[in-house]
Amino acid sequence: MALPSAHPSPPPGAAPPLDQPQAGPAPAAALPLAPPHAGAGLAPARARPGPVSGQVFPSEPRGLGGRRRTYALVATDLDGTLLRAGDQVSARTRAALELARGAGARHIVVTGRPVPGVRGLLARLGYDGIAVCGQGAQVYDAAGGRMLSALTLDRETAATALGKIEAETGALFAAVDQDGTDGHTLIEPGYRMAHPTLPARPVPHRDSLWERPIAKVLIRHPELTDDELAAAARSVVDGLATVTMAGPGTVELQPLGVTKATGLARAAAQLGLGPADTLAFGDMPNDVPMLRWAAHGVAMANSHAELLAVADEITVSNEEDGVARVLERLYG
Repeated sequence: MALPSAHPSPPPGAAPPLDQPQAGPAPAAALPLAPPHAGAGLAPARARPGPVSGQVFPSEPRGLGGRRRTYALVATDLDGTLLRAGDQVSARTRAALELARGAGARHIVVTGRPVPGVRGLLARLGYDGIAVCGQGAQVYDAAGGRMLSALTLDRETAATALGKIEAETGALFAAVDQDGTDGHTLIEPGYRMAHPTLPARPVPHRDSLWERPIAKVLIRHPELTDDELAAAARSVVDGLATVTMAGPGTVELQPLGVTKATGLARAAAQLGLGPADTLAFGDMPNDVPMLRWAAHGVAMANSHAELLAVADEITVSNEEDGVARVLERLYG
């Protein structure tokens, strides 16, 4: 959902923007976006039995008296969740988001992509709300084009972590996402971008990766699978960085304690909302903390097994408008 502001209505017949604010009172006590530490505002993760892996079914959240429950905040991942192939949001999903907004819900995009790699996409989609980017390290005001808060990964710590992982796995290929709204993704020789359409700048050697503050490190291994590489990295960098697997060919090192859940908690607090108000959608292991944090977590049918195991509900795939189907059921 966008920051409180006045926005003109779209012309008759035009597709509604991906996110547009609804009129209403401002939250009574919006908390500051920058917490004293990365985990501020987080409720303890709840144990979930998880649905049967691979089972696609609706789970009907209920409130007091057994009435169907809706949520004040809808948090959606982008790749593999809200987006179809080609970075498109279907007309059905746009209409379903509009349905949720009409019921008073806010929408926050929560993505692993850094701000420079997603702001153009958000503009094309007409999204003008708060976006949580960089696996939770960055909170971005899409309407104003400004960073609201950002956490960086210490470069010396990042270099140490890479050395520890390589001592365990052998040589890696690495890249970094620089901090800031105008930062670059720097790639060392041999690193191949998982999203070849995203902007990247080759550098001659690894030392060049550390030329300015960074948001996160991306690593690839010539032989290990993503799951194997993530497990190996976690085994040796405990206490230095958070390791996550965000998609095919996308294993990342983030500032210690930073996850999509910590970023979403900071953004939600700005709207006066918390985990009990939140419906969250995702598809990959980096979405696990967010789905655990939210009152109701929905995994796409195309999700990684690690996310399927913790979800409250499994919907159909992103290509089949899985997000829309849940929103239509809850807000229709």
